[in-house]
Amino acid sequence: MPDTLTSSQSCHTLADWLYFIEQSHPIDKIELGLGRVTEVARRAELAQLPGKVILIAGTNGKGSTARTLEQLLLAQGFSVGVYSSPHLLRFNERLRINGQDVDDVHWVDAMSNVETLRGNIGLTYFEFTTLAAFAILQKQPVDFCLIEVGLGGRLDATNIVSPDISVITTIDLDHQDWLGNDLESIGFEKAGVFRQDKPVVIGELLPPDSVLARAAALNCAALRVNQDYFFQQAADSWSWQCGAVNYQQLPLPGLPVQNVATSLAVLSQLSLLPEQAELARVLATLSLAGRMQFLQHQPAIIIDVAHNPQSTRYLANKLTELKPGYGKVIALVGMLKDKDIAQALAPLTSVIDQWHLSSLPGPRGAAAAQLAQALVQADCQQHPDVASGFSSARELQQQDDLLVIFGSFVTVSAVLASYDQEAT
Repeated sequence: MPDTLTSSQSCHTLADWLYFIEQSHPIDKIELGLGRVTEVARRAELAQLPGKVILIAGTNGKGSTARTLEQLLLAQGFSVGVYSSPHLLRFNERLRINGQDVDDVHWVDAMSNVETLRGNIGLTYFEFTTLAAFAILQKQPVDFCLIEVGLGGRLDATNIVSPDISVITTIDLDHQDWLGNDLESIGFEKAGVFRQDKPVVIGELLPPDSVLARAAALNCAALRVNQDYFFQQAADSWSWQCGAVNYQQLPLPGLPVQNVATSLAVLSQLSLLPEQAELARVLATLSLAGRMQFLQHQPAIIIDVAHNPQSTRYLANKLTELKPGYGKVIALVGMLKDKDIAQALAPLTSVIDQWHLSSLPGPRGAAAAQLAQALVQADCQQHPDVASGFSSARELQQQDDLLVIFGSFVTVSAVLASYDQEAT
């Protein structure tokens, strides 16, 4: 690939296009707003997606909710497209059709189409690639489009679609620079995915008043956890109930039960709840890359994209359950500096025995020293990058130790790339 791509005429591969788009507008430069993306979409009706559209917002749990819905709909014989972000290893992961990542040829064709449509309108990286994904979905005869919101909701590029059902998974403090410094403000932004007279599912256990007020103002039929549907988790099973449907003794999935429960609420709105036996079969193998994912078991290595207080509390609970089966629990963490680092790391201080802190690259990456400031009493080693941190942590890891890598998609992606390179 050349050092520079001066025009889109030089783009022939997906790598070319991604480089060109990032050159035009760096991937870490966020500009919220629907004006640009709406105008370009209008020129080819790219916001008109096939089938039923489910728009999924939330601080955490969007990916696992989409994954659960995808697998349960596919099991019932439906055709399903899923758009999500960010990716872990390959950009192609951002769009799946019937469980398969869309190949380079389709992405290249769609990006060329968006480039022609935009004319002199500047698009952010996320806006450009979202429109390309919608252009691909338009040509697919799918029954359902599951669209994961990128940031917030109200002003996110995905919010140009007209959802049949809108979902809020969870709400916590994250991306405060863009969404606000309190839960009410963040809830207001996420409730921007609601539509007049359309049903919504709210999976947040304590939804802010701003979310409920928005649902009421738009006359949305709202299905709320612990009010309209319920779930309860035991040591080795869980249950879910909504109206006359009552599932008992369900197998624990490899994803957070709260998000799986939210997915079932969406299916109930669609009158597509599966039989219990079929549900149990899907749940038994349900997983998502980068979510409490074991890379290996001896010695044990887990990766998880937890990066804010809500998600690290969940990670801490899971590690507390696992810890009795291991010697030490070792952590490798790298984070972005716009996160609440101290609050994100705090839940894990009682379960982690040894810390490896990695600096992340780019203007948003936090230095290892910044992480160390939040862990002044802990056993910490600092590393200039994820690769060196991963290598050092593995050298010190004993056979009965558990190594957990978390803090950012960037951190997990770097470890996966290093791990896959070793395997080849």
